[in-house]
Amino acid sequence: MAKTHHRNFTEYGCRIIQLTVQEVARLGFLGFPRHPDYLHASPVCANFSQAHTAKAGVALETADDLTAAIAVAEAIRQLQPQVFTLENVPRYQNSQSFSIILSALEQEGYLVNYSVVNMADFGLPQARRRLVLVASRGFHVALPSGATPCGWYEAITHLIPSMTDSQLLPKQRQAVEQFLATNEPTPLLIQRVGGRSQSKYKPAYLPCNTILRSHFTDHKGCNRSKFADIWLPDGTVKSLSIEGAAILQGFPGWYEFPNETATAGSIIGYSVPPSLATQLFMSAQSILKGAKV
Repeated sequence: MAKTHHRNFTEYGCRIIQLTVQEVARLGFLGFPRHPDYLHASPVCANFSQAHTAKAGVALETADDLTAAIAVAEAIRQLQPQVFTLENVPRYQNSQSFSIILSALEQEGYLVNYSVVNMADFGLPQARRRLVLVASRGFHVALPSGATPCGWYEAITHLIPSMTDSQLLPKQRQAVEQFLATNEPTPLLIQRVGGRSQSKYKPAYLPCNTILRSHFTDHKGCNRSKFADIWLPDGTVKSLSIEGAAILQGFPGWYEFPNETATAGSIIGYSVPPSLATQLFMSAQSILKGAKV
């Protein structure tokens, strides 16, 4: 993942440090600029995800979660960013880890605004609920205004002809039959994995379901050859490509992914949707420029 990021952004002078946030904190954030315009944190969310807590019944907050939050809090205290943002799964807001970061922001005098938002409300062609926090000091930075909703088909229709032909699984065929029983034919995006009794599907005009890293790997952690299919009213079935999944996650078309499905899927599934990140950064930057005039 780090190599992929380097390949895409090295020409812009982006520097990648392959250490945990705990290790960076122990080194005193050596080489980091003090008072940066922007600091973002996305602590590991696995222990707070709905899939994980559904199995355990509760969020299993670990020592690593807590030490990561302490390190993020220390980054806020030492670096003193003008704007701090955080993104995580909704259940993170009920954790001790989140309380640690909130406490640091309040102690340092930041104005804090956070809520659980649906990324589809920010123009992402995907229904993805995430906790988003924006904090600033000396001026107010709010979440950007929502954008026009976009259906998954509109976002990737130009890619569909070049996608690999596929065949529906029995559960997927049942999903199509169920939809057509009460609806006019329209393109359907149908998951191949993740549904226990039946496959999840979305008609063309709606954002797709949340894209998860687990969609791209099997139970052994190996690459999946197929993770979702597109059914068209003429009977054509196409296998959703990594490029298509990336666009549904808000990546620009120029972003280069590795060949391994598991690695590419991890980058897509774990990422803050780039289209939302762009809106956050641009909104904050416009206010920062005004504050510095």
